[in-house]
Amino acid sequence: MTAEILLDYGLLIFLVAVALALAAMRHLFPVAMLTGLYSLLSASLFTLLNAPDVALTEAAVGAGVTTVLFLATFGLTRAREKPVKASRRITGLVVTVATGAVLVYASLDMPYFGVADTPVQTHPLRHKYLVAEQHEIHVPNTVTAVLGSYRGYDTLGETAVVFTAGLGVLLLLGRSRRRRRSDKD
Repeated sequence: MTAEILLDYGLLIFLVAVALALAAMRHLFPVAMLTGLYSLLSASLFTLLNAPDVALTEAAVGAGVTTVLFLATFGLTRAREKPVKASRRITGLVVTVATGAVLVYASLDMPYFGVADTPVQTHPLRHKYLVAEQHEIHVPNTVTAVLGSYRGYDTLGETAVVFTAGLGVLLLLGRSRRRRRSDKD
């Protein structure tokens, strides 16, 4: 096995370990920190898969913004999760396993990775986006080239929407905190 494949498997094992640790935690601070770690591990995996645009988004939104929002929310909640009834845990486990089974079943119909006769490989505009963009844009990663140039305004709009949503949540959290302080006085 090559070093890259070993690194992929290592990151996948760490992702599973962090997910299991998240499921076992009851204190909210470690949950927020482990969620940020999970996002950073996911961003690392996306980087290894040559998807730097997705990796940057995962790192910024998943590890950055989401962790900050979790930490800001701690001022409005308790530090420990409320106990959950055993019947609800079993229901949650059944729903999770059923959802996983449906996803695995749906993925069985997918073509094998890298097969030359898939719809993605035989699309009529494939040549335009894969070859022409190399001469037009000079960006080696096709996904980054398409998102950064052909869909640049769309990507800018999505970024503005995410930023506005995060800013709105922070404003609401600040308003709730000021309201609680004024109620105490």
